Amino acid sequence: MKAPELWILRHGETTWNVEERMQGHLDSPLTQTGVEQAEKQSEILRSISLPDMTRFIVSPSGRALATADVVAQDSSWNFETDKRLMEVCLGDYQGKTLSEIKQSEGLDLQSDRHLWKFSGPGCESLADMMARVQSFLDDLKGPSVIITHGITSRILRCLVLGIDVTKLASLPGGQGVVHHISRGRARVLRLDHT
Repeated sequence: MKAPELWILRHGETTWNVEERMQGHLDSPLTQTGVEQAEKQSEILRSISLPDMTRFIVSPSGRALATADVVAQDSSWNFETDKRLMEVCLGDYQGKTLSEIKQSEGLDLQSDRHLWKFSGPGCESLADMMARVQSFLDDLKGPSVIITHGITSRILRCLVLGIDVTKLASLPGGQGVVHHISRGRARVLRLDHT
């Protein structure tokens, strides 16, 4: 799809990321590592000549807002929130660890790294998530910095790049990096010394 230039960031590491506990629409605070990752993202963005009319849009989840606060510190960047950037709702899996889910559901989480997150009890469907992310993309009119979540970032990038969303695990992830998309091409921006 035709899209404006995008810089997509995943929130920094959280306490639940460390515990391998599923957050979805729930939340946990950034760790010190997560704050440092957000500082790296800020440094990456500051090294770029962002266009004057760049919008800064963030998921309203606490971990994404905390990341945005670090990214924007000592700058004139003002973030607006958009609930369409929230992470996939994980229904009954929210608050449970990967090992608890694997044990209770008998899922093969290694061979199916992400798609299982759309099929559990109370989970948001892949079609519903695609529709809300597509709606967000349809409303973008110019270059944008987006702070969101791991699955949401992958769905965004699949839709913009024309990649089958069932292949979302094939896209690079990562915290402390910036995914840049321009003219249909994607690259991962990192600090030189990381």
